[in-house]
Amino acid sequence: MNENKGPLPRAEAEEYASWFKALADATRIQLVSLLARRREPMTVGQIVEASGVGQSTVSHHLKVLAEVRFVLVERRGTSSLYRINEACVGCFPTAADVVMGAPAPAAPAAEKDPAP
Repeated sequence: MNENKGPLPRAEAEEYASWFKALADATRIQLVSLLARRREPMTVGQIVEASGVGQSTVSHHLKVLAEVRFVLVERRGTSSLYRINEACVGCFPTAADVVMGAPAPAAPAAEKDPAP
């Protein structure tokens, strides 16, 4: 049981805030959802085609999502492939729970793709 009745530590609150800020746009939610459901790397062109959003807009949103590591970028030759960071699939709901007062879970073992 979480006995701490105070607020989250500042550094943790700032990290969670950056995650929520990155998702505070409907298009970014759509892009994360697309990549999470596809579970395979996609080019910007494939994402544009699947989402119906313009290339420059997709590129901008992918940059924001990559900055907080919700999306990972793989370089293959001259192409960039984007994929969901699998660590976020389990981590983000936990972040929302912690912000809402649930106890923080024990830290997982080292992961291939660190959470944001």
